[in-house]
Amino acid sequence: MDFIQMFREKAKSLQKTIILPEAHDERTLIAASKIVKLGLGKVKLIGDPERIKLLADNIPVNLKGVEIIDHLDSKEFDKYVNQYYELRKNKGMSLEEAKVAMRNPLFYAPLMVKNGLGDAVVAGAVNTTADVLRGAIKVLGTAEGIKTVSSFFIMVTPATEFGNNGVLIFADCAIIPDPDENQLADIAIMTADNTKKLLGFVPKVALLSFSTKGSADHESVDKVKNALAIVNKKRPDIIIDGEFQVDAAIVPKVAKKKAPGSKITGDANVLIFPDLNSGNIGYKLVQRLAKAEAIGPIIQGLAKPVNDLSRGCSDEDIVNVACIAAILS
Repeated sequence: MDFIQMFREKAKSLQKTIILPEAHDERTLIAASKIVKLGLGKVKLIGDPERIKLLADNIPVNLKGVEIIDHLDSKEFDKYVNQYYELRKNKGMSLEEAKVAMRNPLFYAPLMVKNGLGDAVVAGAVNTTADVLRGAIKVLGTAEGIKTVSSFFIMVTPATEFGNNGVLIFADCAIIPDPDENQLADIAIMTADNTKKLLGFVPKVALLSFSTKGSADHESVDKVKNALAIVNKKRPDIIIDGEFQVDAAIVPKVAKKKAPGSKITGDANVLIFPDLNSGNIGYKLVQRLAKAEAIGPIIQGLAKPVNDLSRGCSDEDIVNVACIAAILS
């Protein structure tokens, strides 16, 4: 299945507004033009209109239909300064510090979403993940019932006997180095919900470990067991089990031997790794050895979507991430 095309078709039907705060970047302008030209949604660029126009002319790229916001000269600027000050004053922020923050498009863009002037933010072509998430977390906070910002990858493999016809979701492979049991539970819940929302199939979630159903005794195994209990209490509707070694999670014959009676019968399609070491290593091994397509990381857990890009991304990558952000908004 061509997931990228599927995401684009979904985005086209939704017609969401995507805010691109890195408007002085050539790839961002090309992506903005493509999104509008292909009818994938609406776009708002944040930046200096004269500089954007000059860059667009030099590329050249047509920005017809793309809205350009000069946030420093916007009638909303003072309003957003005051809003951000109110959000952060209990953390010791001054009004002047709030004004400095609002001059940064990475802080201004999430406030536009918070005020209903956009549906999602896509950034990271120029800025680091830490910079992109800093403004998003401080302005938007986390989703209701969730305290953890994490990420997931869609792994599209040629091995159709695994997951959902070769498609598996891996989390968290990019954000939290050593999640505790509550964070691990949040990651599992958000990944299950986003799998269903983005891909449309029923998530079957396996909490991974080096142990399967008590085969080993260690505090890291206890963390996974406790995370399972938390998810089962908070969200009994989610199909989830663990702790599993990965073969017991995805191979029916192994599951039958190692985890008889489990609701996951070797048919897991969502794999939750116990820490960032295993998650990051795992997705890259599958990507290289299985020649899988790795789509992500896709940020989750924020109250509104803010999606990060690689600084080595192409304009096509920006378009595709914008479509994913539209679907998850």
